[in-house]
Amino acid sequence: MLKNFKFNSKATQTILAFTSLILLIIVFSILTPNFRTYSNMNTILLATAVNGILAVGITFIIITGGIDLSIGTVMTFCSVMCAVFITRFHFPVFIGLALTVVCGALCGFVNGTLIAKFKLPPFIATLGMMNITKGLNLIISGMKPVYLTEVEGFSNIALKVIFGIPSGVVIFFIAAIIAGFILSKTILGRYTFAIGSNEESARLSGINTDLWKMGIYSLSGAFFSIAGIVMASRLSSAQPALGPGYEMDAIAAAVIGGSSLSGGEGSILGTIIGAFIITVLTNGLRILSVPQEWQMVVTGLIVIGAVYMDIARRRIK
Repeated sequence: MLKNFKFNSKATQTILAFTSLILLIIVFSILTPNFRTYSNMNTILLATAVNGILAVGITFIIITGGIDLSIGTVMTFCSVMCAVFITRFHFPVFIGLALTVVCGALCGFVNGTLIAKFKLPPFIATLGMMNITKGLNLIISGMKPVYLTEVEGFSNIALKVIFGIPSGVVIFFIAAIIAGFILSKTILGRYTFAIGSNEESARLSGINTDLWKMGIYSLSGAFFSIAGIVMASRLSSAQPALGPGYEMDAIAAAVIGGSSLSGGEGSILGTIIGAFIITVLTNGLRILSVPQEWQMVVTGLIVIGAVYMDIARRRIK
C-alpha cells in the first residue's frame, strides 16, 4: 500500500518535483556564486514567465490526451499580430492586446476543430498549424522584426518592477491562478479530465466531447497569446523567427510537473514547478558555460526520464 502511494499519489509527485527544484538551486548556488545573485534570480523569473504561461496552456491539452506542436510559432504569431495591430493599424494598446488574445484563441480553435471534427491526429493537426503560423510570421512581418520601442509603456507589461519582481512574472502567476481555478473548480476542468481519462466513456455519458475539446484548445491558444504578449514586451519587438523550440520546454515542464502524456492526469501547480526546473537547469548550465548542445541533451534526457516515470507509475496501478 505504501509503495502504491509513493508512485501513484499526485501530491507525492508534486513534492518530488519541488524537492528536485530545491536541490537544483542548491547545487548551482554552490557551484557558482553568480547563480544566486539578485539579477540572475530576476532573469530566471522572467524567463520562466514566458515558458510557464506556455506550459500552463499546454497542460489542458495534455490532460485530454492530446498534444500541440504549434505552441512556439503560435506564440510568435500572436507577438507579430500584437505589434502589427498597435504599430501599423494604430489601435490603442488595450484593443491591440485584446485582439491578440483573440488571434491565439482562434489558432487553438482551428487546431481543436481539425482534431475534434475532422478527426486528424493532434500531432498532424498541430504540426500543420506550426508550419502555417511559422510562414505567416515571416509574411506578415516582412521577414524582419516589428519594433515596439515607440509605443509608450509597452515594455512595462513585462518589465515593470512590482514588489521587487518583473510584472511579466506577476502576469504568469495570475495566469496560473486562473488556470488552476478553471481546471479544479469549473465544468471545463472536470470535462478536461474526463476526456483524457476515457473519451469514449465521456461521450457515452452525454458530454459533447468534440465541442469541449475545441473549447480546451481555444483556451490553450489564449494562454499562448498571453505568452506572446509578454515576450513582445520583454524584447520591445516581435521577432518573426522566434518560436520553434519553445514547444519542447513547455511540454517538458508539464510532463516533469506530473502531466501524463496518456491523458487524465496533471495539475497547474506541478506545471509551474516543472517550468522553474527547466529554467533553473538551463540558466545554471549556461552560467557554468556548458555548451548549448549539451544543454539540449540534458533537457531531452530529463523529459525521457519523466515520461518513463509516468509509464512506471501506470504499470503499478
